[in-house]
Amino acid sequence: MTMDIQKLSVAYIRQGLMVTVALALIAFLVMQVKYLDLLTPVIVSVAFSLVVCVSIALIWRRVAQRSADSLPTFFTAVSGFRMLLALAVMFVYYLVDTQDSMLRFFMVFIAFYFAMLAHHSIFFARINNR
Repeated sequence: MTMDIQKLSVAYIRQGLMVTVALALIAFLVMQVKYLDLLTPVIVSVAFSLVVCVSIALIWRRVAQRSADSLPTFFTAVSGFRMLLALAVMFVYYLVDTQDSMLRFFMVFIAFYFAMLAHHSIFFARINNR
């Protein structure tokens, strides 16, 4: 069972990385076609997605191995933590950058956030239905 949890944790990270890279490539394509400056929003969104994805996978692995009874609490806590962290990132970006680029940042960031949310929901729904 422990090896299965280890493999699932690595699979979650791998899939999260693939989703993040795919979105980044789409954003770079939009940058080329529409001549928009989205480099900073893409970099911030990629960093946020990867840090949160790896953190969730490692914490989930530890909780699943040590006390599987706490998994519902873990999923609730992850949702709140991810949302608060996203709000903090958007607030810091608002303080640091100009008002003109805030809408572009928000659109890029929210696309990454929803993709990460969908990946998390689909992955763990499949795991829990086994």
